[in-house]
Amino acid sequence: MWGGNNVASWIGWVATVVFASSYFCRRPETLRLVQAGAASLWLGYGILLEAPPVIVSNLVVIGLAIGSTWRERRRMRADSCAGEGSPPQ
Repeated sequence: MWGGNNVASWIGWVATVVFASSYFCRRPETLRLVQAGAASLWLGYGILLEAPPVIVSNLVVIGLAIGSTWRERRRMRADSCAGEGSPPQ
């Protein structure tokens, strides 16, 4: 119906649903991971359509989402380790 490549169209629609569902995530980490998943689907869509702007932009989004999640986890671990051994408040 919309678009010549049926597989690519379905991947695009699924990516749209996954991305839109990320707005229901309550935790920032979950939001970023769901958006990274949607960007991965958009990446596949871009590859199938041979669309460099779609490919590059979603590689950037995936990298930022995973990188910021990893950095936040490291920060949380460092904060929890810093509190070990100190008296309860």
